[in-house]
Amino acid sequence: MKRKVREPIQVYLTEAERHALDVAARELGVSRSEALRQGISALKKSGAGEWGSLVDEGILTSAQTDAGAPPPRGKPVAPWCDLMAELDADRAER
Repeated sequence: MKRKVREPIQVYLTEAERHALDVAARELGVSRSEALRQGISALKKSGAGEWGSLVDEGILTSAQTDAGAPPPRGKPVAPWCDLMAELDADRAER
C-alpha cells in the first residue's frame, strides 16, 4: 500500500480568496484543505500541461500581473508582531 506523505503548507489569502475557498468547500461538502486538494487535482486533470495556458484563459493569475503577489524571497511579509496580532484576533473571533 502506498504511504501518503503529508506536509503542512501555510498560505496567505486575501479576504476574497478566503471567501471563495469557504464557498467552494461548503458547496463540495468538504474541508478547506480538501477543496484546495481537489482544485489542484482539477487543474492537473484539465489537460493544460502548461500553467501559462491557464493564465491566458484567466483561470490563474500571473505573478507578474497580480497586484497581490508576495514580495521577492528574503523579504518579510509582515513584521512578526503584526502576524501575531492578526492570529490573536482570528482566534478571538472563533
